Amino acid sequence: MDKVVFPLFRPWVPEWLVKIILFILLLPSMVLFFLPLTNLNAAAGYYGSEPADMQFAVALFYAGYAGFYALEVRFFNYLATKEYFIIFTFVELVLALVCYHTQALYVLFPVRFIQGMFFASTVNLSLAMIFSRLHSERAREIGFSVFFGMLICAIPFNNLVTADIIDSFNFNIVYKCAVFSYLPGLFMLMISMNNVRLNVRFHLYQLDWESFFIYSAILVLIAYITVFGQEYYWIEDLRIRYSVVGIIALIALFVIRQRHARRPYTNLSVFHNRNFLIGLFLLLVLYLCRFAAGITNTFFGVVLKFDPMHISYINVFNLAGMITGIVVACCMVLQKKNIRYMWLPGFCLLFTFHVVMFFLLNTQANEDQFYLPLFVQGLGVGMVMVPTIVFTISSVPGSVGISASAICLAVRFLGFCASIAIINYFELYHKSRHYNAFQDHLTKASPVALNTIHRNAEKLLVKGMLHTRTLKASQKLLVNAVNEQSQIRFAMDYYEMMAWLLTGVIILIALFPYLNRTVVYLKSRRLSPA
Repeated sequence: MDKVVFPLFRPWVPEWLVKIILFILLLPSMVLFFLPLTNLNAAAGYYGSEPADMQFAVALFYAGYAGFYALEVRFFNYLATKEYFIIFTFVELVLALVCYHTQALYVLFPVRFIQGMFFASTVNLSLAMIFSRLHSERAREIGFSVFFGMLICAIPFNNLVTADIIDSFNFNIVYKCAVFSYLPGLFMLMISMNNVRLNVRFHLYQLDWESFFIYSAILVLIAYITVFGQEYYWIEDLRIRYSVVGIIALIALFVIRQRHARRPYTNLSVFHNRNFLIGLFLLLVLYLCRFAAGITNTFFGVVLKFDPMHISYINVFNLAGMITGIVVACCMVLQKKNIRYMWLPGFCLLFTFHVVMFFLLNTQANEDQFYLPLFVQGLGVGMVMVPTIVFTISSVPGSVGISASAICLAVRFLGFCASIAIINYFELYHKSRHYNAFQDHLTKASPVALNTIHRNAEKLLVKGMLHTRTLKASQKLLVNAVNEQSQIRFAMDYYEMMAWLLTGVIILIALFPYLNRTVVYLKSRRLSPA
């Protein structure tokens, strides 16, 4: 067995053990990232809140991750690797313990933001360790694909791992499991690593805390508007109006500060690169389409009445599709294929998923009808995600690589928030619009409504229900049927809009001649996470 010569780890530590340690360190934080989305109703019920509050909790984690990224580099360069790992792993353990013991949103929200900050430390240090061990271009591309593949597989993986636990215990039991899952990695770090550093030590002077607070405030306000905007009727509500004004003022202040700062928090010159802008646009579109599986899961639960465990098992096909897509994309990058040959099939697969789901939605369906569409959606995401990130962050000079990575991360955050806003808009507005349209045609004098109520009453009588209760129960069944139809119609509207968006993207990629000769590859051994 080959021994590791990398000085961060002791000579007796084999390479396979190093990979296990990194995986164990990443896994709890990845599970906690999208944890409230695994079962929104269970999470909202535990905290006595609305599902939108749990979406906001996930967005806060993401905002902490994106906002702290540029500042985290200074701590990364100051502390020794082992010392840094132990500090932030211990803090993450404590934060998970706080989440386990609290049900108050005013405690949960700031803790989620801080968890996101330390998740940035976990990602940056783990990726730096991975890339510093990979010397050949081929190995770096494989390592990069594996790392970001783990990130995009987080949601279906979380559903699979936590569904049984949440169904059997209280929602917060997952935080308790996370506390114990941090301990093996922390112990292995302490006994296997040397106290060395990856970079020359830079002291923590002139930390740009002001830019960090401004930048993070912008992200938090964007998350607040996109999550609660439709519920509060957008700018008709004073809170949303003030938030919009605050975002505009803070963005202006941030841009002015970066233009005049000697060491800008984010170097805005990266926006002068054409490939970088193309990559940002496609990354945003991908994130708008990536969370369409959430609409499908809602359909499974509300219309087909699948329990969360059953839904998590069905999503194994989506997870398998993502893994397959990542492997295919990695092979194409290694073979120096043109970026168009990865983007076109990937976005075509996403288009196919949305069109097929538009026609599959019905009040009655067999679950095996959705295996292939979910696999296709995962395959499309996997084929597009990693090549787009590589294409974007490798399109700028290495001197502004950190700023480019921070902006890519912010765009991913914006895509996540925008997808929540669009889904909430279709669910709250279009669903109610369809519900009211059904109500207009289903009055007490409507022959269709009367016939449906009569048939439901006869079925209930056959099942053994008392005659005095059949009328009220059959009317309730009719209301439930209207709700199901409204759910289906709003999902169809959403899939239709995404299909048109993907059609435009596919046409742009096919007609943009510059992409025909563009090949993606990793130029540097020190790539930062986007």
